[in-house]
Amino acid sequence: MINKYIPYQPNLNIQSDLAGEFPIYIYWSEDKQILLYSTSIIDILDDARVPKPLKVSDEGISFLLQSGVVPPPKTAYQDIYIVGIGDTAEVATANGKVEVAFKHKFPFMNANRLHADDMQPDEDLILQMLAEATISRIDESKPSYLFHSAGKDSNSIALALAEAGWQNKVTLITHKSKGAADESEISAKVAKQLGFKHQILHEVDQLQISHKQAIDEYFINAPFPCTDNVTLAYPLYAEQIPELKGANIIDGGGNDSHMMTPPSQRELKVLPLSKLTSKFSFVRQFTSSESLFNPLLRTPAEWCGMGGLSLKDANHIFANNQSVYPYWSGESCLRKDWDLFDFKTDILTTVTAAELHIRKARNFAGSINSNLILPFANQQVAEYFAKMPEAYLFDRKQLKNKLILRALLKNRMVLDSDVIGKMGFSYDAKSLVLQNWNYMTEEIYGCTLWHELGVVKILNRLHMRMRGKGWGAKSSSYCVYRIYLISAWYNNNQYLQ
Repeated sequence: MINKYIPYQPNLNIQSDLAGEFPIYIYWSEDKQILLYSTSIIDILDDARVPKPLKVSDEGISFLLQSGVVPPPKTAYQDIYIVGIGDTAEVATANGKVEVAFKHKFPFMNANRLHADDMQPDEDLILQMLAEATISRIDESKPSYLFHSAGKDSNSIALALAEAGWQNKVTLITHKSKGAADESEISAKVAKQLGFKHQILHEVDQLQISHKQAIDEYFINAPFPCTDNVTLAYPLYAEQIPELKGANIIDGGGNDSHMMTPPSQRELKVLPLSKLTSKFSFVRQFTSSESLFNPLLRTPAEWCGMGGLSLKDANHIFANNQSVYPYWSGESCLRKDWDLFDFKTDILTTVTAAELHIRKARNFAGSINSNLILPFANQQVAEYFAKMPEAYLFDRKQLKNKLILRALLKNRMVLDSDVIGKMGFSYDAKSLVLQNWNYMTEEIYGCTLWHELGVVKILNRLHMRMRGKGWGAKSSSYCVYRIYLISAWYNNNQYLQ
């Protein structure tokens, strides 16, 4: 459903639900005579009152190149905005026009939690809430798949569904990564232990015709651009398991905001130091993307999962490029005197996680008309964990997170997350780029966003560096991959044509 605001209607405050399970998308017309808002971005983009083709935002493209993500409420489109976790859009009429003031207040500050003596976590209640949050959103006329890994989030959902007796209604699917990061064997054992069917999704290096067709369909239909490293894996999943199209897709994302994200030992040292090093912002216009100096110039906010092309390279590629430094070093991102746990969690979860990690899942589901379910972002679940004492969620000394989920899985499944460690969802972007270089560069060179001579020069340099080793080779591959992802979206997306 789409809601409308026009001049002289009563003032309006637009907010999403607590943990951003359903962000609110806004179209605010260029002439400021109408504002449309909905929890469905596809409904907004398809609406006849939204002029097509949409115009891209130069600022949004600049953020995608340099940071990898556009911070809400901004998007890659002109006139389209996102209201997510902690965001408010205050809508009013001024001089006969619709005016909007966007504000942000992080709703999960640790100071607002109960004391340890005031609340004891209830494992049965947690599993019951997760099951209800999942099952209540499932369309039983369609197949259901849980994206599963060795991690705490998806295993907690799998356990909740198993105890609710849903083993025969949900299939666990797992990405098989290369090397030590592979979680598929652990996932298969868990599926067998809990009684679920299990399927493995394989990584594709050399793209064939069918893969390229799936990728084309993805970029045509994906509502937003996304530069997440595993973006291309998703349309290839639908090529491997066609039943994913139109299905219920369950994802374990969405709890880092209310369960907190502790800084790493490295970040405890780097974040305070970056307040000083980032002030040398003038160096950004002289530094190459693959240089070790590039991350050293990040602001504290940019250390929360962001990075990308240097200002120098972005300027050479994109004629309308803007420096993102003023935003990330500005008052709204400083969070002066904040505890580092609150600081990292706010920036990481409301920007990077919401608009990079979870956005890739939302894009995928939207591109194949599937029903994305995020049980941990459910309002009731978020309210429960928001008040939980931090002693049950994270350890400030050992920097461990999600302690209650670790304990729950160990007690109920003998699954020791401490022994398994942090494996993560890895995808070999470097191999993908090198093995499909002509295919990807053809897409990039055909993109009118870029300065032709500049992009050729930058890509040739990055290509040579990719054939080496170390951080520079890896960062070079990510930069090429990112330029490709933006190019393919811009060249093919139905809302830009």
